[in-house]
Amino acid sequence: MHKAYQPLKPATNKYLQKKWDQTHYEAHRKKVKEAKPIVDTKGIRTPTHVQLKLKKTQVQEERQAIIDRDNQLLVSRLAGIERSKGLVDHRNEYPERSLNAERRKEELAQVTRENLAIYQRITARESEYRREVWEEDWEKMERRRDDIARYPRGVADKQRSKKSVKFSGGTPGHSQSSSSRTEDDQDETTEED
Repeated sequence: MHKAYQPLKPATNKYLQKKWDQTHYEAHRKKVKEAKPIVDTKGIRTPTHVQLKLKKTQVQEERQAIIDRDNQLLVSRLAGIERSKGLVDHRNEYPERSLNAERRKEELAQVTRENLAIYQRITARESEYRREVWEEDWEKMERRRDDIARYPRGVADKQRSKKSVKFSGGTPGHSQSSSSRTEDDQDETTEED
């Protein structure tokens, strides 16, 4: 009973009402399918002079004509070269000439003369610095520094030169390590073992 057709309005015969409702629904769907739009949404048709763009086609044709003419010229030149077996004088043995060469030579000679004069002035002049005075000042300063220093200066350098790094050769009982002890210290430690 639940699958039976239930009309929206009361009807005396459910089967006939179902048939009529179905016919009305199909007619409605057909009308909806065949309905034409009332508002024109297609837009304005573009005019033919805008669609064709005659100026653009004219420019393209002119460009193509120029290209064709250039191609014809190239073909004719290539054909002429082929017919003449390529007997063209292509060597350019003109001497190189510079319009500014003499002036540049004069300027170079002048710069060379000026440099030579400067060099002679520099070598002829005696030095104002005296090396002996500098060495004396340095020795005085070293003596003062040694007098002021708490420890003598050369001791630390001597100790550093005696130190060496020694790696044990992987013998059993000894680990590999890098130390800055002197060789004498290492000998003492091995004797104690």
